[in-house]
Amino acid sequence: MPSHLDADRPASQPPERGTLDSLITQARRLRGGIDAVRSSAAGAGGEEAGDPTSRWKRALCDLAARHLDGLGEHLGQLRAGAPAAGADAPEWHGADGGAAEGLAAAGQAPPGDRLPARSGSAEWNLLTDDVSWSAELYAIFGRAPSEGPLSLDELPSWVLPDDQPLLAAAVTDCLVDSRPIDREFRIMRPDGAVRTLHLLGEPVLDDHGGTAAMWAVVRDVSELRRSELAVLESRETVRHEQHAAQAERRIAVELQESVLPQWRGSRRFSRSDGSLDIASHYLPSATSTLIGGDWYDALELPDGATLLSAGDLTGHGVAATSGMAMLLGAVRGMAVAGVEPGALMGHLNQLLDSAAQPALGSAVCCRYRPADRTLTWSQAGHPAPLLFRGGEGRVLRPPEGVLLGAAPGAAYGQRTEVLEAGDLLVLHTDGLTSYGDAPSGTGLDPLLPGGHVQDGGSQRLLALAGRFAAARTAQECVRAVVEEFGDREGRDDACVLVARVGG
Repeated sequence: MPSHLDADRPASQPPERGTLDSLITQARRLRGGIDAVRSSAAGAGGEEAGDPTSRWKRALCDLAARHLDGLGEHLGQLRAGAPAAGADAPEWHGADGGAAEGLAAAGQAPPGDRLPARSGSAEWNLLTDDVSWSAELYAIFGRAPSEGPLSLDELPSWVLPDDQPLLAAAVTDCLVDSRPIDREFRIMRPDGAVRTLHLLGEPVLDDHGGTAAMWAVVRDVSELRRSELAVLESRETVRHEQHAAQAERRIAVELQESVLPQWRGSRRFSRSDGSLDIASHYLPSATSTLIGGDWYDALELPDGATLLSAGDLTGHGVAATSGMAMLLGAVRGMAVAGVEPGALMGHLNQLLDSAAQPALGSAVCCRYRPADRTLTWSQAGHPAPLLFRGGEGRVLRPPEGVLLGAAPGAAYGQRTEVLEAGDLLVLHTDGLTSYGDAPSGTGLDPLLPGGHVQDGGSQRLLALAGRFAAARTAQECVRAVVEEFGDREGRDDACVLVARVGG
C-alpha cells in the first residue's frame, strides 16, 4: 500500500492479504484512539464552557473518524477481492443524500488542478460580524489573505448555483435552530477550478442559549471524490462487460445448440447393405466462456449415402456461431443436392469470401456410400480424418485445400478411401491441438506425406488405437477420447465425431 505522499503512483505489486489485514488492524486502532481523544475533550468540560479549542478538537476528531471509517471499508473491499457480476456497487452519498450530484461534482475539476486534500477552519461571529479564517482555508478557496475572509452573505456567490439552496438552508438551520452542519458543496475559485468542499459546522451559544457564532472545519475533498468516481465508473464498466459477455455467451450457446445435430451421444444409420454407428462429443474450452464456431454433423442423404463433416470458424461468440450456422446450412444443402465434397468446399470458400464479415474457416467433408463402403472426402486447411483398422491407426493423406476464405477461387481436391467392416473413422476440429503434444514414446511421425504437419491432437488420438479396438461401440470410443482430453485445460473448444463401419 503506497503512502499518502505517493497516492498518485500505484504500488509496484498488489499488497498481500497479510499486509491488508495489518492495515485494517491499524485503522481500527486509530479509530479507537480518536474516540478516546474525543471523549477526553468532552469529559474536560470544555464543550459545555464553549471553549473554541475543544470545539476545534471535536470537529477534527469527527472529520478524522469519518475518513477512517471509509478507509476501513475500502481496505475490507480490497481484501475481499473483485466484486461479483451481480453485486451491487456501493454508492457515495453527499451530505444532501444525492449520489449522482456529489460524484458528478468531482469530475468537473480540471485534470491539471491537483491540490492535496487539506483542512481549514473558520468562525463567523454574529454579534460583531467578525470573520476569522485559517491560512489553509484561504489556500482552499484560492483567495489571498489580503482580500480578507468571506462573510456568510458573500459565501453563496462562490458556491455553484445547484448547491446554493441546500447550503443556505443548512446555515440557516445552524444559526436559527442551533443544528450542526455536515454538508458538501462545490465552489468555483478565481482561477476557474471547481472544488468539492466538506463542511462540518457547529453553533456557538451564548449564555442565554442563542447562537452567537458559528465554527466550521472545511476540507477540500475534490481528489477523494474524483477517486471515488473513478472507482465507481470502473466497477460499473466491469459489471456491464460481465453482463454483456454473459448475454453473448447465452445467445451463442443457444444458437450452437439449435444448429448442431439434435441427437446427442450416439446414432446409428442402418442400411440393408451396411450401417454406420456414430457418436460425437463437444469439448468446451478451459474457461467455458469461449464459445467458438466448431461444428460436427452426420446426415443421411437421399441417395443412401451418409454425410460426415466437421469444421471450425475463426473467432468466438455470436459472430462465430452465426457464421458456423451459415456454413453448416450450406454444407447440408449442397450435400442433399448431390454436390461432391471437392466442389462443395469450393462453394463454401466462395460463400465465406463474399460474407459481410470476413473470416477464415476450416472444414472436412466426407461422403460415405455403404453399398461399396467408399469414403470420398475433401478438406480445407483442416486436420485429416483418422482411420483405425486392426488395432492400428493412421492419418488419411489429405488432398489439396487451403483455409476457407483465404484465397478466392481456390481449387479443392478430393480423395477416395475404401473402408472395411469394423473400421473406425475419427473426425475432429483443430481445437484438440491446444491440449498438448503427443505422449512420449508413441513413435509417431509428425510429418505426413505431402508435407502436411500432423498436429498433437491427432497424435494422441492415434495413441488410443488399442482402446478403440477393444471398444464395442462408437460411444465407447468417444468416452475414451473424453477421458484422454476432457480433464486437461484446452485453450479452445473442440469437437470429435466417431463413425464405426458395421458388417
